[in-house]
Amino acid sequence: MTSPHEIDPRALDDPRNVYPTDEEFYRSGRPADAALPEDRPRGGEPSTPLKRRGTWATVALVAGIVLLILVGIALFP
Repeated sequence: MTSPHEIDPRALDDPRNVYPTDEEFYRSGRPADAALPEDRPRGGEPSTPLKRRGTWATVALVAGIVLLILVGIALFP
């Protein structure tokens, strides 16, 4: 089968066997203005600096988890 899309040579004259080229196929589902604006522009720094959680908040979170585990072990020995 030497024809594109591997069509049976006996069916080459059939009008239903008309296929678009790859460019036509992929262009058909795209809008005319296919360029999308960037949702995260490259370069530069953010307008406001990132605010991170403080050290004490992290220590309190870890201590709370450890305390929860210890209470669970104490209540269900």
